Amino acid sequence: MAESKQKIILTGDRPTGRLHLGHYVGSLRRRVELQNSGEYDKIYILVADDQALTDNADNPDKIRDNMIQVALDYLSVGIDPEISNICVQSQIPALHALTFYYMNLVTTARLSRNPTVKAEMAQKGFDQEGLPAGFFTYPVSQTADITAFKATTVPAGEDQEPMLEQAREIVRKFNQTYGDVLVEPQILLPDVKAQLRLPGIDGQAKMSKSLGNCIYLSDTPAEVKEKIMKRTYTDPTHLKIEDPGHVEGNIVFTYLDAFANDDMFAEYLPDYKNLDEMKEHYQRGGLGDVKCKKFLIKVLEETLSPIRARRAEWAKRIPDVYDILKTGTERAVEETNKTLEEVRSAMRIDYFKDGSIIDQWEKIING
Repeated sequence: MAESKQKIILTGDRPTGRLHLGHYVGSLRRRVELQNSGEYDKIYILVADDQALTDNADNPDKIRDNMIQVALDYLSVGIDPEISNICVQSQIPALHALTFYYMNLVTTARLSRNPTVKAEMAQKGFDQEGLPAGFFTYPVSQTADITAFKATTVPAGEDQEPMLEQAREIVRKFNQTYGDVLVEPQILLPDVKAQLRLPGIDGQAKMSKSLGNCIYLSDTPAEVKEKIMKRTYTDPTHLKIEDPGHVEGNIVFTYLDAFANDDMFAEYLPDYKNLDEMKEHYQRGGLGDVKCKKFLIKVLEETLSPIRARRAEWAKRIPDVYDILKTGTERAVEETNKTLEEVRSAMRIDYFKDGSIIDQWEKIING
């Protein structure tokens, strides 16, 4: 197995819409922490428009229009383009070539057993007859993305572990067949419960644009208030304030777990020292959902208000955002072309590299 002397992160998102609190808790918040830790030599953030097209091929304008939304969300949460290289997947030719080469190293039977692919097929309503080939093979595309940048580390949730294991299988197969060229990536799992997947406001297991159960990072204060006060799932058995309530599965408390700290109680809800005290009161009865929701709104605004302000400033500088994406992509092209050259050399398909093949061909033909 090839080993990288550098610590390199690859992460990214599909540009199918604005990013939401689920993205923030699941990846963006930690992405900024990793960026600012100084522990990594290179960080690449991929706007995965190719992957987005696998189930939006009939609506490319959706992808095109949301490129700027995702870029603004990145910059608003604190992604620093001087440290983290933001780049656009479709504009990096090496990724497409590597995807094609890797497809020869994995079987359709193996791809069909990937539980992450199965789950996403079910979510999007695909059956075997109507499954786009691009969607079916996107684990191969992800492997190309990861290996092209020689990423050592891929921050992701546990649900993505099957994807990373498939990537490692392809890396091992390539290195066994052609020689040690590719770096085997490792997943970086969330280290605290609050970084796990955030459910939607309706109580569904996943906050998702397609389910319409999101709080977006760019939502206005009025939109956040409406979503929390009128649409957020609590405890259906907690009908009166004096009724004992349940915090498990109660989205208000799930969100407080992810965002609240003791200082916020001191400022906004001094009745309690911390979240444990608040939960205890709710569970024994005497604490109403309205009071809990009003506190949650203030807690969320602590996070969302500065994000919203930074986004508004970047929204005035769209040409600069364009340049950040363009420059980042140009750097990515240069970096991934190096990997592609090494891969082609290992596969013996670098025919026109230096002309040395001429002597080989002459010997074959002329003896």
